[in-house]
Amino acid sequence: MFVFQCQYRVRYADIDAMGYVYYGNYAKFYEIGRVESLRSLGMTYREMEESGVMMPVYENKSRYIQPAKYDELLTIKVIVKELPRFRMVFTYEILNEENILIHTGETTLVFVQMEANKLTKAPNEMIERMKPFFV
Repeated sequence: MFVFQCQYRVRYADIDAMGYVYYGNYAKFYEIGRVESLRSLGMTYREMEESGVMMPVYENKSRYIQPAKYDELLTIKVIVKELPRFRMVFTYEILNEENILIHTGETTLVFVQMEANKLTKAPNEMIERMKPFFV
């Protein structure tokens, strides 16, 4: 299992009129976690797309437990439970400054060969970099 975490400080632009993080911004937090988790493996979305493979979101699920608030430092935890094949499932846990779980989510992304716009296998480089976490 691959686990990664990073932090994000809630900005004024992230909140709604009630002072809580606007619900649509959680997808942005997922993306921040995904991008940084891949970067921690020495890979970037840009490099993958330059090689001809993109990862569009196929499915997105969210569960709101407690609101995140302005200026809180959130921890975004990213979990990948299976080596990717044609799709990759990311699970998220978002914790507030008191280390309380306030949100959970899951996104499924698929691998698409950009030129043909068809499903393809996960890049070999990605699989090789992730294998040590699944021994």
